[in-house]
Amino acid sequence: MTALGWPAYVAAFLAPLVVAWLLTPVMLRLALRRRILDGPTEEARKAQQAAIPYLGGVAIVVAFSLLVFAAAALDRAVSVLVQLAVLLGVGLVLALMGLLDDLRGGLSARLRLLVEVGAGVAVYANGSGADLQGPRALDVVVTVVWVVGITNAFNLLDNMDGLSAGVASIAGLSFGLIAAVNGQFLVAALAAGVAGCAAGFLRHNFHPAKIYMGDAGSLFLGYLLAVVGLQLQLVDTPPVVALFVPMLVLGVPLFDTTLVTVQRLAHGRSPAQGGRDHASHRLVWVGVPVPVAVCLLYATGVALGWLAVLLARLDTVSGLLLVAFVLTVGTFLMGLLSAVPVYDNSKQRQVMLRVVRDHEPEEQAS
Repeated sequence: MTALGWPAYVAAFLAPLVVAWLLTPVMLRLALRRRILDGPTEEARKAQQAAIPYLGGVAIVVAFSLLVFAAAALDRAVSVLVQLAVLLGVGLVLALMGLLDDLRGGLSARLRLLVEVGAGVAVYANGSGADLQGPRALDVVVTVVWVVGITNAFNLLDNMDGLSAGVASIAGLSFGLIAAVNGQFLVAALAAGVAGCAAGFLRHNFHPAKIYMGDAGSLFLGYLLAVVGLQLQLVDTPPVVALFVPMLVLGVPLFDTTLVTVQRLAHGRSPAQGGRDHASHRLVWVGVPVPVAVCLLYATGVALGWLAVLLARLDTVSGLLLVAFVLTVGTFLMGLLSAVPVYDNSKQRQVMLRVVRDHEPEEQAS
């Protein structure tokens, strides 16, 4: 693809933003008319008090798809057209699977995993997979694990008003900046497009949310960001350091997924079981208001994005020291959040309740 200037990147961000911004209210009215609603339940992952319409993910998918069509029209190279077609086609399959689950529910975890693994294989076959300069089988495994992991991480992160869309927009902008600086014009434009369609939807999804993206939107955004992360080529960055750049950009969903997976296993729960035990829920549990909790995670995403930009410019020793520092801070924060007693069978919860009872003032006799 020919070199693009900053105005083109701004257009790649603003065009899907406007489309998603305008289309989301249309999908909201359609969801209300068709009674496509997400009602509050005891097991719900989202912090909500009333039924909220779905279908916001459709607006995200349409907005990004139009950007891909525009990019294909501007660059008629056969290799680019095939790559864009496969990229979008696989994303549409995942979005359709998520939409079916939103509308009907009941899709088995095995079927979802099978489709996601197929998406990872398709990404590698399309020439967009990992290239670790080692055995091809290792590249395939890493590609599939990364695509499945990040896709599901954003699905899990969609647990509070505006959280997944906002983090996706921040990650897209971070990837776009890194790719543009490294001369990857198509990757930068696609990353800006992901950020734009997520930001346009966020206007209607931030607390109090009027509409949810559903699995259709979260799987689609997670998949796109996974592919963009795989496509980064940092020519002046040591390979061992470059591996950690996309991990830093996507640090918030990776942190949240690791937290809930470890904690659910530690408390005898299935990692696939939903619940209000994510990082955002734990912040709210200790008294942080919902919009503040979401903004704290936004700020974390911004900080990690800037650290990723810095990491891409460092040598091996400095880069690994920065990665070690981030991992140390992340482990410390995970320990703090793990101590929040969100589970009924948590020992910390029982101790906390006992301490509270011991210090309650005795009722005065009337």
